[in-house]
Amino acid sequence: MNKRICWIAVAVSVVSLLAGCTCSNRSGQAQTAGTEETEVEVNRLGFDPDTLAAYEGKIRRNEFFSNLLMRLGMGAQDSYLLSEACDSVFDVRKFRSGNRFEAYYSGPQDSSLNSVPDDAVLEYLVYERDAMSDLVVRCRPPFSAWVSEKPVEVTRKYAEVTIRRSLWEDMLDAGVSPLLILNLSDIYAWTVDFFALQKEDSFKVLYDEKTCDGKVIAVDTVRYAVFSHGGEEFPAIMFNQGDSGNIYWNDKGESMRKAFLKAPLQYSRISSGFSYARRHPITRRVQPHTGVDYAAPAGTPVMSIGDGKVTSAKNEGAGGNTIRIRHNSVYSTAYLHLSRFAPGIRAGAMVHQGDVIGYVGSTGRSTGPHLDFRVWKNGSPINPLKMESPPAEPLDEENMPAFKALVDSLRSNPPFADIPGQESNG
Repeated sequence: MNKRICWIAVAVSVVSLLAGCTCSNRSGQAQTAGTEETEVEVNRLGFDPDTLAAYEGKIRRNEFFSNLLMRLGMGAQDSYLLSEACDSVFDVRKFRSGNRFEAYYSGPQDSSLNSVPDDAVLEYLVYERDAMSDLVVRCRPPFSAWVSEKPVEVTRKYAEVTIRRSLWEDMLDAGVSPLLILNLSDIYAWTVDFFALQKEDSFKVLYDEKTCDGKVIAVDTVRYAVFSHGGEEFPAIMFNQGDSGNIYWNDKGESMRKAFLKAPLQYSRISSGFSYARRHPITRRVQPHTGVDYAAPAGTPVMSIGDGKVTSAKNEGAGGNTIRIRHNSVYSTAYLHLSRFAPGIRAGAMVHQGDVIGYVGSTGRSTGPHLDFRVWKNGSPINPLKMESPPAEPLDEENMPAFKALVDSLRSNPPFADIPGQESNG
């Protein structure tokens, strides 16, 4: 969905699903299963840095692009002209303090400089624009600038993690990038409640990881995963049939996407559950709490768990800023204590599953930032954590043979050969 919140944006690099997958170590560590490297030019910067002397540094706080150029030895007039030359390539107003740069000089004999030289000519400036690219600036007439993409490596990896303390901590202990959590929570949003994980829950996952300059910049694509939760196994297979945008299915060819999301906000924790006999933290009176409280930082985006129509968006006193949504003739939801509503959210507005409708706050009768989330079925409150949702559209019948062959192939190759089959080949 184009409006779902993702904590990190990633690009997809499509490679063979099983290429090079040879993982013999089953100790719970992340393992490399295959590597694919993008082709880059021998000299990606556009000049030969080995012929020049380099001075490295970081952008100072409140330092502008022109100020940096003058600090590196350029005159005020040339600094202005060079800034103008960069306009079509890079907005110099987006210069960020703390980002690294390298200045290259002609003249000094040393290849590496500890300070800005007095008797040298600044030839090039290389500014770290982001994790995957540099801005390269020619600092002598004719002034010019261009973007140089850094080489990015895509590595096929396998991870196996068992929950002992928390998913985040256990992933770090297993050497797995926590970025993988975001992918898994997206894939399993309709199946597994990530707020209610239990000890001994585990997952096995084959995925692609992007690195640049030795740093993990993205978990690119989850290829196959098996989540063990509460004694059940939930496989998720990536198979793109190219029509609905849905690419994840269980081993029966049923969509992993269902009518409702499991939770209305990203990974957080439950601070209070559904109860008819909860002691209110402020009034201290025992009264029903027919919802689930998700503790989250103020400003955390809150999503509608399904398509529907906003029936109310206003301050409701003890509930604070509250949004109510009617999803169909059976289900309706409410989102309480919001700090504010998202633009366009008002009574009568139509929303889609995953749309951001508001932001976590502490309005009304509240002890701190959290979301009080409530669900009604046929007018009666139900526990959101126990709400079941039917599968969405199935895999197209003409794609089933290819899909079943893929599942069989995955299950007959390490590290998934020990995953129990569920009659995937009919």
